Amino acid sequence: MTAVDERGMTRFFEEFEPPEGVRVELLRGEIVMMAGPDLVHNMIVEDVLDQIPRKQWARLQTQDVDIVDEASEPVPDLVVLKRDATPEAGRLLPSELITLVVEVVSKTSVVRDYLVKRSIYAAGKVPAYLIIDPIMEHCVLLTMPVGEGDAADYKAQMKLDFGDRLPLDMLGIGLDTSEFGAFPDIRPHRFP
Repeated sequence: MTAVDERGMTRFFEEFEPPEGVRVELLRGEIVMMAGPDLVHNMIVEDVLDQIPRKQWARLQTQDVDIVDEASEPVPDLVVLKRDATPEAGRLLPSELITLVVEVVSKTSVVRDYLVKRSIYAAGKVPAYLIIDPIMEHCVLLTMPVGEGDAADYKAQMKLDFGDRLPLDMLGIGLDTSEFGAFPDIRPHRFP
């Protein structure tokens, strides 16, 4: 039984109906609500999705992820797993089935994407976590998850600027980032 179940948060979270246009996820016991994403964000997700071969990989948007022993049910912008590993049904996708999660940073998600979700996905042993940052115009690929709970992290990190080809060896592709858009007039942040 997870910490989420012990506090009854899972049942509450499953029955919670957010207002239309609001996205909701559970991160370490906290319910986080955010407005629908910006067009730049959605175009980046679409560009990434188009480059991942559909015959080999399931490419799921806004799929709830189950992280064992975590009070979290994150909803990445994109989840990639082997097509033959995809369950037939269910709201929660077990993290151990996932090959790659992708988050596109928004002006309100910087800390969650770079710190909170980094630790959550590492705790769930997700092999690769790709952060695409249209504020700083770069991508950060995290691999080799280690540790448990809040102390979990990724041992390897690769950062490339938009325009560079990002090797996604776990998918057998090089991701073309040259078409990724950027958010205009947003103050830069200090994360990698």
